[in-house]
Amino acid sequence: MIKIHTEKAPAAVGPYSQAVISNGMVYTSGQIAINPASNAIEAATIEEQTEQVMRNLGAVLETAGSSFDKAVKTTCFLADMNDFAAFNEVYGKYFKNLPARSCVAVKTLPKNALVEVEVIAETIL
Repeated sequence: MIKIHTEKAPAAVGPYSQAVISNGMVYTSGQIAINPASNAIEAATIEEQTEQVMRNLGAVLETAGSSFDKAVKTTCFLADMNDFAAFNEVYGKYFKNLPARSCVAVKTLPKNALVEVEVIAETIL
């Protein structure tokens, strides 16, 4: 197993890795809209937070020798299911290969984020 870390995404806020690689697959931890430069959530809307989440995931996937195009499964968590359509608009710009997906509403996300996404993808590492 290979642990993945990049300064281009928020550092883990607990005892976990940004991602791990095992048997040709990368498993990312869930990413919320923390800007790695400020270590804070700066985005206010679901669209802005989803864009930051995707930037974070893109950095982790790239470091792991992968990309959005190699995603096979995502799990998405929304603080409010009323944000589903707006979330989908941004999500669809990144996951054009249409991986399998689960999307659920949750009561609360870390740091009161509006969205969290985790990815399982193929990797070349």
